[in-house]
Amino acid sequence: MIERALFRHIDDSFLIGIGCEAEFVLESDLNWKALDAFLQQYKDRTLFTVINYQLGLHILDIPSAENALPLLRVWVPESTFLYESTTAYWLEGKHNDKHQELAEELFESSGNTAPIEWKANTDKKTYLDRVNTIKDHIQLGDVYELNFCQLIQSDPIDLQSIQPYFKTLWEQNPTPFAAMAENENWMFASASPERFIQKQGNKLISQPIKGTAPRGITEAADIQNRNNLQTSVKERAENIMIVDLVRNDLSQLATKGSVHVDELCEIYTFPTVHQMISTISCELKEDSTFSDILKASFPMGSMTGAPKKAAVELAENYEGFSREFYSGSFGVIYPGGDFNLNVLIRTLVYNAQTKKLSCGVGGAITILSDAEAEYEECKVKVGKILSLFGPCQW
Repeated sequence: MIERALFRHIDDSFLIGIGCEAEFVLESDLNWKALDAFLQQYKDRTLFTVINYQLGLHILDIPSAENALPLLRVWVPESTFLYESTTAYWLEGKHNDKHQELAEELFESSGNTAPIEWKANTDKKTYLDRVNTIKDHIQLGDVYELNFCQLIQSDPIDLQSIQPYFKTLWEQNPTPFAAMAENENWMFASASPERFIQKQGNKLISQPIKGTAPRGITEAADIQNRNNLQTSVKERAENIMIVDLVRNDLSQLATKGSVHVDELCEIYTFPTVHQMISTISCELKEDSTFSDILKASFPMGSMTGAPKKAAVELAENYEGFSREFYSGSFGVIYPGGDFNLNVLIRTLVYNAQTKKLSCGVGGAITILSDAEAEYEECKVKVGKILSLFGPCQW
């Protein structure tokens, strides 16, 4: 198959990459200089990159299981297009009719997806017990907050393309950082609402999400849910702890005194949920590389907890699966070195080796957390997404 990738650009436009002219895969030896050299070599091209959550364990020097998916991959598409309305406009690389067709059909009607019966890898009792055990760790002072996740999977299926799943996700749940990528080894379709980090000139911007509420059935109920989220002591505490963590991460990269909280605990509304989002920015030190930025900020605080290393270690102990692409990142590196990276949540991932389609989901556990409520919040986050493709055994 010819690989394809897309990332939401501005409004309803997308950057689309077809094929692979060149690639760099970061291995467990973490050859950061080679990564930066590759980016410098192709600094005038549009690049796509996917970052495995497990890379964060290597950065933090935490033992991790073998990865079936790459720790980090950056690639140069053979052809790059800007998709607007119903047309893919060629931007760079080689241009031919086949690539144009492959780009435009990403948004064409794709027929029905095969029905899937989703199964959680953690039963409810185990989930509740683990949340309460994590709260014991918090009581002892081991961590202040931990993002605890579980995995929802399909039985093995033979998937030739993930495009039909992306098309359905985009139509039913359009989000600011929607994305898709597919090749012969792995695929994913993402309805992500969250930005990990963006570079614009010498400015870095991070927008962690912490705090979720369901959309209401009626307008009055919807407003009430939004207001309840805005005033929730628990949700604000979750968000502010991660804001402090992100401020600390960015301070390693920032010019003196430039780290700033632009928005604190603002409520954003999406088709299926309300989310509490904060915005933190800084001015970047001169000569900082892409590798410098990753080493200081990845994995993103919204998917770890605080303190970061202790939270990641505990998550490894209690989650029972390797997150891999889930809660990693995907995005675009633009000509000249600016970039925009999402957080891979609300994302369906297909591994061609296991032939399983999976979706991770999690939430922040604090001393104020109620295990039952956390379990229900997981359903709110991905229930409507999973139900688009079949029933889920929670």
